[in-house]
Amino acid sequence: MSTLSTHVLDTQRGRAASGLPLSLEAQGQAGTWASLSRGVTDSDGRVRELLPSGGRLEPGTYRLTFDTGTYFRAQGIRGFYPSVTVVFEVTAADEHYHVPLLLSPFGYSTYRGT
Repeated sequence: MSTLSTHVLDTQRGRAASGLPLSLEAQGQAGTWASLSRGVTDSDGRVRELLPSGGRLEPGTYRLTFDTGTYFRAQGIRGFYPSVTVVFEVTAADEHYHVPLLLSPFGYSTYRGT
């Protein structure tokens, strides 16, 4: 079973995006999404473990939704994207999956990290 973490960097400010709410969901066989967890990035912009203690991801399709609107409003900034959704597949058991987000008010990028 796999583990998952994320890291959000605010590229406009050149620092970690702390206090950014996010949620993790899993796609079921019928295509519906089920909530697995919620979190908020720490002072380093990280949520190191998105699952409850000892929790693991089974192979399947997942989505992380980053509440960028709430984050930018707290900074006094009006952004273009109220949320960023990243859908990804877990294919290999016993691997760690890291999904970073590079964020600015008018753009974002993501990749599979280590």
